[in-house]
Amino acid sequence: MTVHEPAAVDEPARNLADYVRRAARAGADRPALLWRDGVVTWGQLDARVDAAARGLGGLAADTAGHPARVAVALGNTPDFAVAFFGALRAGLAAVPVNPEYTARELRHVLADSAATALVCTERVRDTVDGIRGELPALSAVHVDLLDLDGPPPAGETGGEDLAVLLYTSGTEGSPKGAMLSHRALIANHVQVARVPSVLGPDDVLLLAVPLFHAYGLNSGLGAVAFHAACGVLVERFDPAATLETIARHSVTAVVGVPSMYVGWAARPELDGAFGSVRLAVCGAAPLEPATAARVGAATGRQVFVGYGLTETAPVLTSTLLSSAPKMGSIGQPLPGVELRLVAADGGDIWRDGTVDPDAEDELLVELESPGTDPGEIVVRGDNLFSGYWPDGHDGPDPAGWWATGDVAYADADGDLFLVDRLGELILVSGFNVYPHEVELVIEACPGVVEAAVLGAPHPQTGQTVRAYVVREPGSELTVAELQRHCERNLARFKCPTAIEFVPSLPHSPTGKVRKTLLRSEAVQ
Repeated sequence: MTVHEPAAVDEPARNLADYVRRAARAGADRPALLWRDGVVTWGQLDARVDAAARGLGGLAADTAGHPARVAVALGNTPDFAVAFFGALRAGLAAVPVNPEYTARELRHVLADSAATALVCTERVRDTVDGIRGELPALSAVHVDLLDLDGPPPAGETGGEDLAVLLYTSGTEGSPKGAMLSHRALIANHVQVARVPSVLGPDDVLLLAVPLFHAYGLNSGLGAVAFHAACGVLVERFDPAATLETIARHSVTAVVGVPSMYVGWAARPELDGAFGSVRLAVCGAAPLEPATAARVGAATGRQVFVGYGLTETAPVLTSTLLSSAPKMGSIGQPLPGVELRLVAADGGDIWRDGTVDPDAEDELLVELESPGTDPGEIVVRGDNLFSGYWPDGHDGPDPAGWWATGDVAYADADGDLFLVDRLGELILVSGFNVYPHEVELVIEACPGVVEAAVLGAPHPQTGQTVRAYVVREPGSELTVAELQRHCERNLARFKCPTAIEFVPSLPHSPTGKVRKTLLRSEAVQ
């Protein structure tokens, strides 16, 4: 097996945009991106990135020393790649944004990040026009990247400088920006490249995971640049159409999420379409073993599973490193990633394959499978983020360790298995849904007194959003009316798919909703 390295150049790369330039120098006529019926070569992409960098390069750093922020609210198109790499080449920080966000969601990300410029779709521009008065930092909105041109930027950034600000939901508060440096982004590629037979310059990689997501952004688009490979952009996922795209372009590697594999598993043409695919990986959310088995039976190929978070740029573990496939496993840590399982008392249960037999299980998770007691995943590595915007709070500790909030156990072979989350985060097709955000939207609807939101298992998306709602006395609010209210204020993946009106919610003595009771009632 071969470990693929990026194309050699004289100078070291400190910025992902440097990899675009080195790919163009190594083969300007080689395809970089395939989109619809068009081809963008590495030479063309590099020239367009230069133009975008010149057009955006006049933005100044803020008083705290952070590079100016450029929000990018585009779908999976060449323009996204141009805007993203152009911002980095101009020495700026990119803020990828879901282009389907509502005005309320856009307002939060743009205001909190103090983005100076926005590159977006016409729909987003029209939405932002209605809230422009609430975004004093926003000085320019660009829809047509061909209009971007100007003098050369002052200089590129790299290393510990902020490269990307990705908004992710935690267990408390509003969505917050994870600060990813150039060092973190590039480090994850170096770590993954040390896994045998991952990607190389001859690969054709499917880019169907949204590029505004850490997984699609760095494991997808970033990997294409790092390896000087070719990416096939898919704007909207449709199982049949995407299989046709895979076959037509002889895709060799697939970066997917569970909902994609669920859709493909139901298609009779899966086997033939995957004829050119040598590597299929799944991440962002747990893959149901039944789906993995159906895909394997149809194609004769194993779907390798990875685990990571936005804050880790994003990959931490992969079953590519396991000696044998195991249903439900997330594999082993990447080379260069240190991982511990930590008990509630702070002691190590497992570290680098070593088990502490005296560690107590205080997380109260019952397991039928043999292995260590479950513990919180705590990690260290160059791919970790620098903390949350704007001051780096809640980032890695002074020794470099960061607690993920996920619980796992390790078996005798050192393979890891996710058990649960310490927090309340809901993962819908790999996208983070913050329950409190949804609850606030529901409670803002006339006729609602209180709401509680939980994640519920879903065969296609991994989890879905379930809401328990208490109506005001005498209110005749219907489920359909409440769903329409949510659709006006939340991205589609955050909207509850199940709403139940209840007379009251269970509370603790301090007034907090006891969601554990709601969960137990839901499964009865």
